[in-house]
Amino acid sequence: MMQMDFDLAGDKLREECGVFGIYDFDGNDVASTIYYGLFALQHRGQESCGIAVNDTEGPKGRVSVKKGMGLCNEVFEPEHLEQLHGNLGVGHVRYSTAGSSTRENAQPLVLNYIKGTLAMAHNGNLVNTPQLRRELEYSGAIFQTTIDSEVIAYHIARARVEVPTVEAAVAEAMKKLKGAYSLVIMSPRKLIGARDPFGFKPLCIGKRDNAYILASETCALETIGAQFVRDVEPGEIVTITSKGISSNREMCLPDPSKEARCIFEYIYFARPDTVFDGVSVYRSRIQAGRFLAMDSPVEADVVVGVPESGNAAALGYSMESGIPYGTAFVKNSYVGRTFIKPKQSSRESAVRIKLNVLREAVNGKRVVMIDDSIVRGTTSDLIVHMLREAGAKEVHVRISAPPFLHPCYFGTDIPSEDQLIAHNRTVEEIRQILGADSLSYLRLERLSQMAEGLPICTACFSGDYPIEPPTEDIRGNFEP
Repeated sequence: MMQMDFDLAGDKLREECGVFGIYDFDGNDVASTIYYGLFALQHRGQESCGIAVNDTEGPKGRVSVKKGMGLCNEVFEPEHLEQLHGNLGVGHVRYSTAGSSTRENAQPLVLNYIKGTLAMAHNGNLVNTPQLRRELEYSGAIFQTTIDSEVIAYHIARARVEVPTVEAAVAEAMKKLKGAYSLVIMSPRKLIGARDPFGFKPLCIGKRDNAYILASETCALETIGAQFVRDVEPGEIVTITSKGISSNREMCLPDPSKEARCIFEYIYFARPDTVFDGVSVYRSRIQAGRFLAMDSPVEADVVVGVPESGNAAALGYSMESGIPYGTAFVKNSYVGRTFIKPKQSSRESAVRIKLNVLREAVNGKRVVMIDDSIVRGTTSDLIVHMLREAGAKEVHVRISAPPFLHPCYFGTDIPSEDQLIAHNRTVEEIRQILGADSLSYLRLERLSQMAEGLPICTACFSGDYPIEPPTEDIRGNFEP
């Protein structure tokens, strides 16, 4: 499952996916706009990507698709975009947490069924995939992929036979789905967005000229010059047609306080220039750093962040503590998805290849090093060691998240408990493993303040799951 991407030595968490959709009422081709939208969402998935478009004035059922393994600029050439004609389309970037990393599992998924065609992009994980899959298999369904997204698409297609509209079919399918999902769905004449009732994953609405857009993050809207309209609410279905936009909120939770946004969107996943349900990701990370300075102060000469997501928290720590903020790390921007990890016996370290320490910034100084998380601990100890090699007198590690103690089932690839460094270890024991002079984590109760009071999911830290965890494997091992 783990793959060397932009993160340091595979010790960072990965998000499931990013989704994007657009309907241009003026009839302009949208493939290039989807491409740039996906480019802005590339941090959410680097394994595969895809675009599906259709012409709302053309024959129903004619969908043009291009998808493949790799980054957007590896999969799409200019001629590919020129061949994708249509004013309605959806796009997807993927990192696999359920289902293997293969071209067959790349999205958007395109289904041809009795009512026409359906193209769908999905972000998140279901916890009842095995049961839903068996239900379909026993009625004769044949699956082409090992991902839960295909299960969702099949249930929408099946419901569509019984109800008058695609959006009604989405609502029927949502009654069966348990878990995290933000969906962008294209039918021949409609663009539909849906968000699970808990609101685990983000989804927003934008507008540019005479076109409506759906996207995982607001940064994708800004990249294409679109204006943010609003977030899709948890449990809401929005339908965009040539007549405009309409909403169905019948799937919303009766009690909004039960919503459970993924707090890790604020801590790490989302781009800092994104605003998620009215809360600025950048401001949240600054606030996390401030909280660390309030709760875990230390005398030091400089505060530094581990790039990229540790930087804003480091700035917040500096602002609150009065300790100067500095840049201690130089990141190699050219290490991408195809980076080959050095063998264990090699002198070259994957961390050193991706990250160098600026000796002048830390030599002879007491350093506060801010990072967003520690998962397995295989990276943090190396970074601490690199700071010491560069002459740091002291290294005090501060983490802008609580300790990971439990796996996630909703689209974040937090591994099993026995692989988590914090499992069955005290903070002092972890400090010794890292070789730091001190170690402190963000306090659990600070998370809701980071999210400015929005209801959040903290299960990976607290074990308090908003939905009962699955009793079967949900990661795509569906072979008999």
